[in-house]
Amino acid sequence: MRPPPHILVVNGIKVRQPVFVLAAPHSGADLLARALKRSPGFHLTMGRPAVTHVVYAFARRPSIAGRGMGATRVLRDALAEAWQIIPGACRDCPAPCREAGGVTGDGPCTEPGTVARFGDASPDLLYSASVLLQAFPDARFVQLIRDGRDVAADMLADPASLAWFKPVMLNDETEFPNPFFGVNAAEHSDRWKAMPTAGKCALRWRSAVRLAATLHQELPREQLLTLRYEDLVTSPDQALNGLSAFLETRVPKVALYGRSIPKVGTWRTRLRGPDAELVEKVARDELSRLGYR
Repeated sequence: MRPPPHILVVNGIKVRQPVFVLAAPHSGADLLARALKRSPGFHLTMGRPAVTHVVYAFARRPSIAGRGMGATRVLRDALAEAWQIIPGACRDCPAPCREAGGVTGDGPCTEPGTVARFGDASPDLLYSASVLLQAFPDARFVQLIRDGRDVAADMLADPASLAWFKPVMLNDETEFPNPFFGVNAAEHSDRWKAMPTAGKCALRWRSAVRLAATLHQELPREQLLTLRYEDLVTSPDQALNGLSAFLETRVPKVALYGRSIPKVGTWRTRLRGPDAELVEKVARDELSRLGYR
């Protein structure tokens, strides 16, 4: 049973139908966030420290998310802090958020009088989806799916992603099963530590898309929209028209242009033979289910 609705007010604005972007790493959440951030009436944040701290705590220790209203309040309070529209509000924002909002100083990136809708597209927000639904029962979720082989190729070139794959990251305090790392049981941790990095990338992607599939069973259709990264890149008009209809607002296509957007299928030239074979072996079932042959 869902808890009674909580009315959150930020800068005098009631938070109604907030939008959360969910995706595996390097699946296009930042690209979609850029478009939403520049949509009329939207105030969307990405990777604010208060939110990131909570999100990764939930991701690494899944049991925290199951602690009822305590976890709900923590995440709701973190988002309320992130959404504050005050002088200097953008000072602590990461570079992708500042760039998406066109911020060159300390902010804020918007004005309270122009905001009607809030949202967040912090990395790895997917692992807090159940808590977000408890905190905001009327929330709208947009999840992005991308070919796991392209995801692995991008992760292998990203120091921030690689930092999670150090053997020390799985320790005595790690909880299992652990969707964040894609490890199902403690007895698999030694195998994970010895696995090549490409395999660890594949495990993270595989686990993320499994969580995404679970959301289809938990959320009403009117609250969840799934987009493919490939459609966003190759057919942006159609993809954003569907997103605009889902959110009942106009999402500008111009926000997707003028950027260096990773092309589709670049894994064929970027993944070394053994890495490509390992990624396909680990993620074979999910790649097939999602139509990535």
